[in-house]
Amino acid sequence: MIEIQEELLNSLKEIFGDRMKLERDFLEKYSRDETAELEGSMPGIVLFPLTPEEISSVMKLANQYKVPVTPRGAGTGLSGGAIPPSGGIVLSLEKMNRIIEFDEENMMITVEPGVITNEIQKLADRHGLIYGGDPCSSDSSTIGGNVAENAGGNKVLKYGPTGYHVYALEVVLPTGEIVQFGGKRIKDVTGFDMIHLLIGSEGTLGIVTKITLRLLPKPKYSVALLAPFESVEKAIDAVPKLMVKSGTMPSSLEFMDRSSIQSTCKFLNIEFPYSDAGAHLIIEVEGNNKTAVSDDYERIGDICLEEGALEVFVADNRNTREKLWKVRKSIAEALSVYSPVHCMEDVSVPMARIPELIKGAEKIAEKHGLEMLSFGHAGDGNVHVTFVKGDRTEEYWKAHLEPALIELYELARDLGGCISGEHGIGLKRKKYLPIILDESQIRLIKGIKRIFDPNNILNPGKIVDL
Repeated sequence: MIEIQEELLNSLKEIFGDRMKLERDFLEKYSRDETAELEGSMPGIVLFPLTPEEISSVMKLANQYKVPVTPRGAGTGLSGGAIPPSGGIVLSLEKMNRIIEFDEENMMITVEPGVITNEIQKLADRHGLIYGGDPCSSDSSTIGGNVAENAGGNKVLKYGPTGYHVYALEVVLPTGEIVQFGGKRIKDVTGFDMIHLLIGSEGTLGIVTKITLRLLPKPKYSVALLAPFESVEKAIDAVPKLMVKSGTMPSSLEFMDRSSIQSTCKFLNIEFPYSDAGAHLIIEVEGNNKTAVSDDYERIGDICLEEGALEVFVADNRNTREKLWKVRKSIAEALSVYSPVHCMEDVSVPMARIPELIKGAEKIAEKHGLEMLSFGHAGDGNVHVTFVKGDRTEEYWKAHLEPALIELYELARDLGGCISGEHGIGLKRKKYLPIILDESQIRLIKGIKRIFDPNNILNPGKIVDL
């Protein structure tokens, strides 16, 4: 672990005062994120900046003293991206949580990175708008963390991930310069697309301090369907057919297997239709014409029944829709309570290959004697295959998890997919990156990192090692 020199501590104390924390309870809280299978790592100090200038000062000092800096949002990440493996400084952006400007005329909003994502959605909703890059963790994750990971969510199918909605960034570079990228303009090919290089770079190339997002008109009507199926295979086999046969682009098409639903209903203490069914799909359709939306969901419902759905339930008001989504969005939380030792994966494949992915993953779990559940964004091919320790010994779990992961990643690759669709590489998947990227691509990633961060100060050890 890298020790923080006394001179550096004194300099930081002058800048931050009581927003500099050295107490053990703070250090422990900021030693890990929500990645279940990764151990935490204690930072030497936690700082709570309020301005880009303070962050700039930290980065300049960190370069001078060669101390690593790990930026952090809400700590809800699932790849170890906010874990400080070498100690050093954790820079928590949670106090930078202002909504700077709501520009209704340009349908843009400018915010600081510590704003909880759902607060953006609530403000947009009051003006008849929506923020399209809305992840399932929006009640707890920050927009800065969403940008760092290029977070997805349940509406990626229609609106795309976070990066589709980011039009400007203010960034503190690893060497301390404060730089503005982009603006409130829809078209811009002036130089390289630096914004989308920074989005998804997992806090390794810069610290985002201001974000301008594009908002969209809110559809007037929205209906969600819940379709239980006898088995995972039947539900997953139906997904590509629903997309093709209906001629309709749903805003969401989510998948949950029996284990996911039953543990979540137990956690929430609620009843759920056909909770003993093998799997459920949630399909949401939205639009501005009530008749057209009705026609769309009826057509999709008919196709579900043709493909083996046991029944189709219609949630055509806000209250019933929210009840459906509460179950979907609470799966990860329930998993942490009832199966705390687990490994949630994030593989993504072309939509039509989802049936092969799920069937292959089940064979991998069976081969290695592991429990498995799966859920995720079936409409865009991003499925959270999750291996669960259950009552197996710690030795058995450790011996069988890694080969199972390697086989899962190789399966995703062979199906034209990747090892992470939205959670990121971070610490968790770093050693598996060569499964999906060749040497030339990894060399380019390392080269870009060195240009931005010549002293390897900012979030070192994430994605690749230098």
